[in-house]
Amino acid sequence: MPTLRLALAQFDFPVGAVARNEARIGELIAQARDLHRADVVLFPELALSGYPPEDLLLRPGFLAECAAAIARIAAQVHGIVAVVGWPQADGAVVFNAASVLRDGAIETTCRKRELPNYAVFDERRYFEVDRDAEPCVFEVNGVRCGLVICEDVWHAEPVERTARAGAQLLLVPNASPFERDKHAQRDALLATRVAENRIGVAYLNTVGGQDGLVFDGASVLADGDGLIHPAARAFEEHWLVADYDAAARSFHEQLWPVEADESATSLAWRAITLGTRDYCRKNGFTRVWIGLSGGIDSALVLALAVDALGAANVTGVRLPSRYTSALSNDLATEQAQALGVELLSVPIEAPFEGFLAALAPSFAGRAVDVSEENLQSRCRGSVLMALANKLGGLVLTTGNKSEYAVGYATIYGDMCGGYAPLKDLYKTEVFALARWRNEQAAARGGCGPSGSASLPIPPAVIARAPSAELRDNQRDEDSLPPYDVLDAILVRHVDQEQSRAEIIAAGFDAATVERVLQLVRISEWKRQQAAPGPKVSRRAFGRERRYPITSGWR
Repeated sequence: MPTLRLALAQFDFPVGAVARNEARIGELIAQARDLHRADVVLFPELALSGYPPEDLLLRPGFLAECAAAIARIAAQVHGIVAVVGWPQADGAVVFNAASVLRDGAIETTCRKRELPNYAVFDERRYFEVDRDAEPCVFEVNGVRCGLVICEDVWHAEPVERTARAGAQLLLVPNASPFERDKHAQRDALLATRVAENRIGVAYLNTVGGQDGLVFDGASVLADGDGLIHPAARAFEEHWLVADYDAAARSFHEQLWPVEADESATSLAWRAITLGTRDYCRKNGFTRVWIGLSGGIDSALVLALAVDALGAANVTGVRLPSRYTSALSNDLATEQAQALGVELLSVPIEAPFEGFLAALAPSFAGRAVDVSEENLQSRCRGSVLMALANKLGGLVLTTGNKSEYAVGYATIYGDMCGGYAPLKDLYKTEVFALARWRNEQAAARGGCGPSGSASLPIPPAVIARAPSAELRDNQRDEDSLPPYDVLDAILVRHVDQEQSRAEIIAAGFDAATVERVLQLVRISEWKRQQAAPGPKVSRRAFGRERRYPITSGWR
């Protein structure tokens, strides 16, 4: 039986950049043929349009441009077979398709059968299913290759039909967003499909950040005898090359950088840094601004931003008020110096006093409360936005999932900004990620710009009690349950969609549960105005968890 050399293009193909994607696909096809001597090169799902193109698919001009581009790519394909994903319009309907390109033409086109319409996916809004389509099987070098697209492999029937049609090797182009524990689920799925059909599987995933989604790559091979090969390195662009022995139904890697660390913290850190880097890069921002308070959230965002963009492109801003402690100012300075970041200081006492004076007639006779506290946060938001407007760049917000869940964030204040790196991390996860990042730095001898042994996040930041510092001696736990309790309730309610009764039955105090769930319900209006941020959990706020603001259901 013959051997087939397969090249997997684990690269980033930005949404809507059809001309750039066309040019890159053409270049990569030539590299796969001339440099890697591949017989087949596989590209990710909807590589030509980028994924997910969303309502661009409702524009006839966009679909026409994709059709013209795939025809031009096909005309250049000689001496290799290329499989390229693209949105195929057929009259009034659109298919999520992948075309087999050979000898200067489109040989055949596979249309996705299983359209996901859950979590972050809305494919039934845009695509149709071709129920009459035959399984897509084509021969290269005597090896019969089958093709299914992303969600198809999660269902037994499309794979079984393709295997029955004679496929000896299954090619699976994907655009599958990252979330925790997904690698283990994917590997278990592939093991099941291989056991059912006894054919090798090449699973290619795209890579890169797209708004609130991050695609991790982490492509993988599965032999026909059930062996799942180590995943390719995640969150990085790579050429992946392997030979497939059809007789043995096994792969032999020729170029396959292996993932060295699949721990949850490592993957989360890389997902957030890639999401932040790509959001800035793809939207034309080269500089970011962060309000640096001396607290854990802003400290973690600063360290993430430096890893994502480089210290020269990050500016921290201290925004002290009458309630800001000397320790907060000192810790902000210490971290900025350790990371080599420019640090500005813009006291907000004058604008805060101005607001209080302007509002004094309206506030007369009323006790000081959260209104005055929020004014301070809004002064800070205005200063950060003004700096970004005047000097260029993007403000990164520092709120976390715990705060967004219960509304412990000031709309138009600390929620100001264009991207929220911690949006899908609970407060306890923020602490865990900060400790992990310091451990990584310590293992390398520190993070300082001149080789110093400084840690990226001062240990005192991690050790101190969280506080918004909007009044004297304020602590987060004055207003909220302890974060370990709060987050445990939120994970059950938000991520696992458990009811009040189920959470109480698990041993949580009934009054605390009721209070937390009420805060979640009444804070939806804030969340729907929040900046996007990278999804790392099963149930992220934003496009994945979408509840009505106005609702009578309890």
